[in-house]
Amino acid sequence: MERKNAWAKYDEAGLEKIEAFAKAYGAFLDAGKTERECVAQAEKAARAKGFAELKKLVKEGRKLAAGDKVYVNWMNKSFMAMIVGKAPLEAGMNILGAHIDSPRIDVKQNPLYEEADLAYLDTHYYGGIKKYQWVAQPLSLHGVLCRKDGTRVTVAIGEEADDPVFYISDLLPHLAQEQMTRTAAKAIEGEELNLIIGGKPVADGEEKASVTAGVLAILKEKYGVEEEDFLSAELEIVPAGKARDVGFDRSMIAAYGHDDRVCAYPSLQAVLDFEGVPAYTVCAVLTDKEEIGSVGATGMNGRFFENTIAEFAELAGASGSLALRRVLCNSRMLSSDVSAGFDPNFAGAFEKKNAAFLGRGVCFNKYTGSRGKSGSNDANPEYIAQLRRILDDADVSFQTAELGRVDLGGGGTIAYMCAKFGMNVIDSGVAVLSMHAPYEVISKVDLYEAYRCYCAFLRDAAPVD
Repeated sequence: MERKNAWAKYDEAGLEKIEAFAKAYGAFLDAGKTERECVAQAEKAARAKGFAELKKLVKEGRKLAAGDKVYVNWMNKSFMAMIVGKAPLEAGMNILGAHIDSPRIDVKQNPLYEEADLAYLDTHYYGGIKKYQWVAQPLSLHGVLCRKDGTRVTVAIGEEADDPVFYISDLLPHLAQEQMTRTAAKAIEGEELNLIIGGKPVADGEEKASVTAGVLAILKEKYGVEEEDFLSAELEIVPAGKARDVGFDRSMIAAYGHDDRVCAYPSLQAVLDFEGVPAYTVCAVLTDKEEIGSVGATGMNGRFFENTIAEFAELAGASGSLALRRVLCNSRMLSSDVSAGFDPNFAGAFEKKNAAFLGRGVCFNKYTGSRGKSGSNDANPEYIAQLRRILDDADVSFQTAELGRVDLGGGGTIAYMCAKFGMNVIDSGVAVLSMHAPYEVISKVDLYEAYRCYCAFLRDAAPVD
């Protein structure tokens, strides 16, 4: 069954809404190259919409009532926003989950060195990347350096027109005969992803002139940090530059970080834009570390989500361990992550009848995983039927897909981690071309249909019989 292209159903007024939403999303991407930057934007937007910080309410012993709005900033790396519904919390919540970390290159803890009159930062890539895609292009540096006295220095260098950028070199074709015999996976090795950060030797007292001395002097003067502060730093190397429209018709967006901010942004907006008091409590959770297995204190495999719901439930009148279990078990969730968009240049990687196409609306994956559905959630058909009704009633364009041919590969999301609580969960999201590349491409209409899907879900999803 082939789905129609979603663009065709929109009149001029509808197209203007799509464009406005895409423009706001592009601004979110430009200001959110890291998970920390995304959380900062989310917190600012939530506060502007009247959301109160849950931690403060807990300290004050405040109780929550229907219509109350709260948020949680967890370690500046994950974020949750919730609105209390009319139904008892034990009837479950409607949850939108997405991740805000993206594949990138991280700076090592002891990174600074000099070779052949060039200063470098040593790196370690994060998530599944094609390493050869990250060389010979302008790169920016984002993150924090934490001093021993507890103060924190935030950096974002390479995004403004007058900023310097950074660079990872590649071998010129004239000398690359041996390199070109390597497989694509080995064309650039992980230890070759060394970031050039300086090239001007500077006198350092009685010692000979060095480039690293000049770099350290700049860091000291501009940011007040020492070389040892790299030990307690979190610095991420990402493509420099802003989101850009693609095509003569400007129907698509090329940008870094669509995976998975193209789902995180509309998920957050669907909660922030909710008008009135929801029938069931609504929740958006933006989580970290998905690209490396959702590990750590800020990943979905940690306990921050469960702990936050426990605190929230206590204030909302659902006290105790059994009540928390009921809240989680009775909830419904859209685990929103991107899907592989069908690419005619590489059609052999897909099974076309079950592929996601750009422009055909939000995409649902009943299961992800790899080969024999390993690591998959595999949503229940009763839940999918409910979602079909919700989306058809709201005239939301949607499609279903798998992530490539059965035996070729696959992928995972946070869905199975939430399903362990007993809740109904399905993967949903937006089709992406060139997933995990420095610049990925999505359709503006798919972005907008995802937002409309999430809004309809928050309004209408109820416990499945």
